[in-house]
Amino acid sequence: MALALTGGLMALLCVGGVGAFFVLYDEATEIKRDTPGAVVTSFLGAYLSNRNDQDAALYQCKSGADLTALQAYRDDTVRREKDFSVGITITWRIVSVSTDGASGIAKVDVSRRISDGSGRDGSSWDLTVQDQDGWRVCGAKQTE
Repeated sequence: MALALTGGLMALLCVGGVGAFFVLYDEATEIKRDTPGAVVTSFLGAYLSNRNDQDAALYQCKSGADLTALQAYRDDTVRREKDFSVGITITWRIVSVSTDGASGIAKVDVSRRISDGSGRDGSSWDLTVQDQDGWRVCGAKQTE
């Protein structure tokens, strides 16, 4: 009897643990497009830091995104890493986000730093965002 009770209790704990795992995993991997700032952060992480176009596409406009300038910036970073045999880390800070209905602009300061700390540069960007069943990045323009 005690063995059956212990076995039943262990089975309930296992099932509950598996259920909790799936809930936590689902929340952790959910694509968050509820605010322009969250989308810009996720997009830049995928596009500039991880250089993963497939993940970045989850945060881009469904069609017509103009990311030519940001692509050139990323390509320049990759070229510098190769030419100088260094690693470059890219970080950013959202300065402001303004919206007007279903569109907006996020002003972002982006910094590149050589991994060994020997150099860095910075630039400012305007990222345009639109609400298309959740906010998405639709364009990027370097302002400084």
